[in-house]
Amino acid sequence: MMELVKELAIFEKAPNEVTVTLEHFIETGFGKNPVWYALVAFAADDPNQIIIGISLYYMRYSTWKGTRLYLEDLIVTEEFRGKGVGKKLFDATVDEARLLGVSGMMWQVLDWNQPAIDFYKKYGADISGEWLNCSLSLKPKA
Repeated sequence: MMELVKELAIFEKAPNEVTVTLEHFIETGFGKNPVWYALVAFAADDPNQIIIGISLYYMRYSTWKGTRLYLEDLIVTEEFRGKGVGKKLFDATVDEARLLGVSGMMWQVLDWNQPAIDFYKKYGADISGEWLNCSLSLKPKA
């Protein structure tokens, strides 16, 4: 899964932005108190069960809409893009959101990623340019 995350960072022209350690990734997804969940895709004919796509998500709360599924990343390895893997993962994520009973889904898409924008528009997604992304990196107190 981390290999796909790194592949996405390269695709998004930010390869040095992945700073999470494998240990932290494993603990936060597979430890006692997971904060993220994922659906994975494997190649149908691969006996090694190598992951070719992931939909990584977590729950968030909107004071306006209630609990929502936040799709952090939908990643399909380059070799399998355009073969329906992303659609299957996205559809499965929508189904998961319905099973969880949340009020909807949210995610981000880069404004230059036209194939992804077109993909999401096929679902009737509202793609808004109103909000600006904000982030604050924190270092532990000394």
